[in-house]
Amino acid sequence: MQPESDELVVLLDGNNQPAGSMLKREVHSTETPYHYAFSCYLFDSTGTRVLMTRRALSKQTWPGVWTNTCCGHPAPGESLVDAAARRVHFELGAHSIGVKIAVPEFSYRAVDASGMVEHEFCPILTGTLEKDPEPNPEEVCDWAWLPWATVVSLALEAPRLLSPWSVEQIRRLSDADNG
Repeated sequence: MQPESDELVVLLDGNNQPAGSMLKREVHSTETPYHYAFSCYLFDSTGTRVLMTRRALSKQTWPGVWTNTCCGHPAPGESLVDAAARRVHFELGAHSIGVKIAVPEFSYRAVDASGMVEHEFCPILTGTLEKDPEPNPEEVCDWAWLPWATVVSLALEAPRLLSPWSVEQIRRLSDADNG
């Protein structure tokens, strides 16, 4: 695996087709280009609790914010499932199972308090994590297994407690569960 600082992010055109690449360390700014990403939600073996993580305080975007289990960017030519497995291992020191694409079409643009922008085509993946994580402190500063119903309530009633992308993704996943 190449060092994270050398990771490439796939840039996308308006039709979500690859339009080049850029180093991860350079892609996020106040003018972040539209790019390919994913968000992953890992549930316990009962399927009733989801692992939520708090982003490390050193993160470039949304430091210290509670969010989904894991986020990342597939490398050029890498599948979403393989990218999720890579990031779960890197961020959480764990191995996920049964990861699948739950919501294939999700895009968002958000600006954090410092002016940093996220602008992503970001399919939502779900899977299972059978043990507690051993997080990489450069990625995750805290974590909690929460009942899915509690997470849905937080997204609806107290969205400022979560990352903006996770609020919308939780709503989409909840709609898919009830649809």
